[in-house]
Formats: sequence, C-alpha cells, structure tokens
Amino acid sequence: MMYKKLAIAVLASSMVLTACGGKETAKPVEPAKTQASETKPASVTHEALVKAYKDMVDELAKGKDGGKIDWEKVEKTYNEQFKKLVQDRDSEYSEKLDQEISSAIKAGKDGAMKSDIVKQVVDKLGQKVFFLTLRHNFKTIEDNISDKAKAKAELDQAKAFYNGVLKSTVEKRDKAYETQMVTAIEGALKDMDAAVEGGKKLEFSLAKQVVDKTLMKTFYLATGGAQGYVYKIENAVKEGKDPKVEQAEGWAFYQSLHGYLVKSAKEDAELIQNKLDLKTATKDIKGDELNKAFVRGFAVVAKNEYEESFKNWGKDKGVITALEGALFIQLIEADAKKLLGEEQTKALLVKADEFLKAAKANDKAKADALYKEIQPSLDKLAKAGK
Repeated sequence: MMYKKLAIAVLASSMVLTACGGKETAKPVEPAKTQASETKPASVTHEALVKAYKDMVDELAKGKDGGKIDWEKVEKTYNEQFKKLVQDRDSEYSEKLDQEISSAIKAGKDGAMKSDIVKQVVDKLGQKVFFLTLRHNFKTIEDNISDKAKAKAELDQAKAFYNGVLKSTVEKRDKAYETQMVTAIEGALKDMDAAVEGGKKLEFSLAKQVVDKTLMKTFYLATGGAQGYVYKIENAVKEGKDPKVEQAEGWAFYQSLHGYLVKSAKEDAELIQNKLDLKTATKDIKGDELNKAFVRGFAVVAKNEYEESFKNWGKDKGVITALEGALFIQLIEADAKKLLGEEQTKALLVKADEFLKAAKANDKAKADALYKEIQPSLDKLAKAGK
C-alpha cells in the first residue's frame, strides 16, 4: 500500500525549475452576503461541474491581453451550473466561497476589479471548492463503506474532480520541485479502490490522508515553498516591480490551507493571511518570513497529530493520526533539510514511519520511545525563524 512507503520515498522534496504564474492585480472586494443552499446539486454531473469551472476560467483568461470577456456567460455559468456546489461546501465547511466568487465576478463585470484578478479568484477558489468536495466524497465513503455501489460512485466523482481540475496543479509543482506528488496521489487512489472493493474502512481512511495531505503540500509549495509566490513577490520588488499579480495568486492558493492551519497555529496562519492580503504593500512581504511561518505552523500541526494518536491509542484514529503526523513532516521535508540538516531530517522521517508501524501494531512502549526522539526535531521546526 502506498502509505506504507511514504516516510522515506514518496513526496520527494524541493530542488530546481520554476513554478507556474498567473495574472491578477487586486484583492477581491468585500463580498455581499448570500443565502447558502443545502441542496446537493444532484442534477449536475461531475463532468458538467468540471466543464463549468473550466468554461469560466477560459472565458476570464480572454482578458489577459486586453481581450473582451463575455461577463454574462461567466455569470450565467456560475449561477446555473456551479453555484450550488459552492454553496454546499460553504454550508458543510462554514466557508464563504460563494460570496467571494460571486462578488469577484460582479466586480469584474462592473469594472471595479481587473479581469486578471477575477480569473485567479474563480480559478483558485474553484480549486478549493473541488478540494473540499474531495473531502466530502471521502467522508461519505467512510460513512458508507459497506454500501459498495454508493462508495464507488463517490470515489468516481472524487477521481473526476482530481483528474479534471486538481491534477494539473499538482503536476506543475512536481515539475517545479522535482517531487513525486502525482505518483503519491495515484497510488493512494488505487489503494482506495481496493479498500472500497473490500469494505475496509481503515485502509480507505489511511489512503485518504495521503491524497488530502499531498494536495495540501501542493498548495503550500505553490505559496510558501522555495519556488512559491512569497519569494516571487520579494524578488520582483527587488527588480523594481510591484507584483500584485503574484501576491493575489499567492493569496488565492493559500485559501485552501488557512482554515486548517488557523486551528492549530493561529498566529502564524493569520500572519500569512494578512501579508498576502492585497491591502498589504508588496515591499512588506519577505519570502523567508512567510516560509518560516508555514514551517512553524505545519510543525505544530504535526505535533498535534501525534498527541491525538496517543489520545486514541488502540483505535483506528490512533493509526490515522500517526500517519497524518508523518505526512505533515513530509509536507515541510525540504524546509526541514535546511533547518535540521539532511541526516537529521532523514532520521526524523524514518522514525515517523516506525511510529506509524508501532501504532498499527499497538506497540505503545515503542511509540513512546520513538516520539521522544521525534519531538525535539518538531520543537525546533516549530520555532523556525524565531
């Protein structure tokens, strides 16, 4: 199974090349409130939802070089084909994505927001909608693992959303960082297929974590990694530019991480959010400052996962959170190598893998001993830049 091989091999860390860019210039206007719908968009197929998303992004892309955008088409596509899905995720996850996307489209149509920023809001927040929908699909499968037909249908939808929308974003980061995140996700999806076929909930839940945390790593690398927008912004300022484009795209990508990080590392999560807000001058954004905030935040999240593992020892959740702890360490693996050194980071990943095995074997004594070796490294990472 893919998760058994993760700690050393999968999700190899950062190196060279370049990350993708986008065009945008201003922060979304303060959104007006809308009424969220709790009705599941059953009448719209997953293929149609992917197409609607792509149609909106493609239409908005016409404005890049001064081309004319059919704003009525964008608005109509959103309201009639995509809005219900967004509202469902808003209701389920206490988000305000419909407000943000609807307001951006309206502002673009009215001329109050440049089309390139509207494109990025629709594109990146649309990706967040699909990311949250994958979480919804996976939770539904866990709750209905004995209903093979329903579980398969949910997994098929999740795969359609991943392949149709999110995979290209993962591929771009694999190219930029010489990572193997697509391989990790595809391996986990195969494990999910087998788990659904066999009705094995724990196996499914473990594979689910690989997909979820690898996507989180993708969004992190796009925003706060060595090739991410936090460094692109600083470099552009040094060249005498005012890179609101990069700031906006960094903000948009970060929205898929903020809600998770803020629960465990509020101060660092809010620092990143406020710096990427387009009200902040680009000259005040420093790559190392925000990169270290990410590292601190994810290190704290990893520590919390290990605490949860001990609290739930002997239960499935104890195994699942042990895996999550390892995955969050891998998420910042490249950063750890810079802060801890290659050898210490390699040892940390090995110990995280051994901890997972101990959790699966219900070997508490071994896990206690291993965490005494893991914790000092996490403590050091949780103070990065301080």
